[in-house]
Amino acid sequence: MSVFSPFRRRTTKHWALAAMAALALVAPPAASASADDVGVLAITHKSPFSCNKTFYANNWSPGHNPSGSIDWQSYGTDAINGETVRATAGGTATFADEGSDSYGQWVQIVHSDGTRTRYAHLATMVRAPGQTMSVSQGTVIGTVGSTGGSEAPHLHYEQRGSSGVVDTSPTVEGVTVSIGQKKAITSTNGCGGSSNPYTPTEVCGTGFSVVDEAALGTVGRTYLLYNSGTGYNCVVTLKSTSLGTPSAVSAFLEPEDASRTTDSGSYSYYAGPVKRSAPGTCVKWGGSVGSTSYTSPFEHCG
Repeated sequence: MSVFSPFRRRTTKHWALAAMAALALVAPPAASASADDVGVLAITHKSPFSCNKTFYANNWSPGHNPSGSIDWQSYGTDAINGETVRATAGGTATFADEGSDSYGQWVQIVHSDGTRTRYAHLATMVRAPGQTMSVSQGTVIGTVGSTGGSEAPHLHYEQRGSSGVVDTSPTVEGVTVSIGQKKAITSTNGCGGSSNPYTPTEVCGTGFSVVDEAALGTVGRTYLLYNSGTGYNCVVTLKSTSLGTPSAVSAFLEPEDASRTTDSGSYSYYAGPVKRSAPGTCVKWGGSVGSTSYTSPFEHCG
């Protein structure tokens, strides 16, 4: 559970002031949304988890701060710790880190209508604190953890109106979770139109979680995964066209100051897994399907 004040900032870090300005925290966190403010929440939100994942959305009370926020928690035998976190709707994401206080590592996304969502207590983020990026619905932004004022791994999630006031009855996947309610919700986020039977985590193996991904137009997607237990990165490229028919696919991984490892060939479903040990090292990664390719800069250095 998360019991904290989002306004306990670590101002000793020089980036904190810039991050706060970018995030535009304009309303008391414990306030609830007015009817007018909630009325502008026209953006449709999916679950913050990967396709077909089911977790509890717990809008618990009393004592949750801010009131009306959701703690996403483990459901059945599927533990939530380390799960990939995705944008519930598109917009501009800003990344921040409160250290051992408050939200810990967290992301705010401002959507096209001015409304916003927050994702807190993250174990990892795909960008450094203070950075921003444009995201689509389903874009990976981090992984579930227990940073900041958290007692156990979970994802703290908020929907806010354009004024910054919390919506106390947030809706995801068409399911409204009001204060005092706890509901199991299955994600349709990141499902896309592909019928590829494989997932990045299945290809890379136990212990790996998606930390970043890039679309290859409409023909596929390449993924970067990390295993915090072993310090290994993994890259896999999944096709979304010509499935079951061999065609050109590649995946590569290049730790900084080291050689590049590439898997390239004529494959039916995916290229990879390409695995390299790179704890605390920046990596360049990417892949291709046919003539469509992606190459990242050196990043994810933590």
